[in-house]
Amino acid sequence: MGFEVGSVLEGKVSGITKFGAFVSLPENRSGLVHISEIAYSYVNDVHDHLAEGQTVTVKVIGIDANNRINLSIKQALPQPPRQERGGPRRQNSTGGGGERRPAGRRSAPVFQGEPAQPKGPASFEDQLKQFMASSDSKLSELHMTEKRGNRRGRR
Repeated sequence: MGFEVGSVLEGKVSGITKFGAFVSLPENRSGLVHISEIAYSYVNDVHDHLAEGQTVTVKVIGIDANNRINLSIKQALPQPPRQERGGPRRQNSTGGGGERRPAGRRSAPVFQGEPAQPKGPASFEDQLKQFMASSDSKLSELHMTEKRGNRRGRR
């Protein structure tokens, strides 16, 4: 019986380490199941999933130049269906759904609804003052963001 990449075999767990488990295979061979190939879920401790002497079904996923056999338990099993992330979505403090921004990205708050409309027709000077105040605010915010991003100073 030859060992080829893709073949599915049965073996016994002969040893457990912090990085995986060694499995005894037919023909007095053995291979390693890396911790990332034990289960489709996160594996913190190999002992939570396997025990020495346990019979397991494994798939050969690689044979290196030194004839070491890399095995996978999870690839020998059918992949479980993906589950939706748990729980209802959080709502913002106003109780509405709100717009979502990409994680880790800080930007100006997203306002919903109509912008405030002036109560009467504004004069050109009033509109110009409002524009200048808004522009100054945006420029100072941009300048502060640049300063926070560059902590080493310029040469």
